[in-house]
Amino acid sequence: MLNGTPLLPQSGQREFAAEVSWDLPSLAPGATSLIDVTVSGARAGDLAEASLVSSTRFIELDAAVWSNNTVRVMARNISAATFDLAEATLSVGVAKRRVP
Repeated sequence: MLNGTPLLPQSGQREFAAEVSWDLPSLAPGATSLIDVTVSGARAGDLAEASLVSSTRFIELDAAVWSNNTVRVMARNISAATFDLAEATLSVGVAKRRVP
């Protein structure tokens, strides 16, 4: 047990994923927006990543397991222009940490 969270056996499932539709608000330069995504099986300390089906490369995504079964994704506008993207699919993946 690590930080009150039981470890999965080595033979258990090690990767989890979810997809949701996300309609980001209009983001001014440097602005951020958050969304919590349910990813069953995610636990504190697991590695999370996110990708957005979008035509812009100026939205930076950061993902972290926020609590059991929940990944928080933050989108940040890293350009000098305001973006108002159409609704797009957000994909979230979680990989269990390797425990020797």
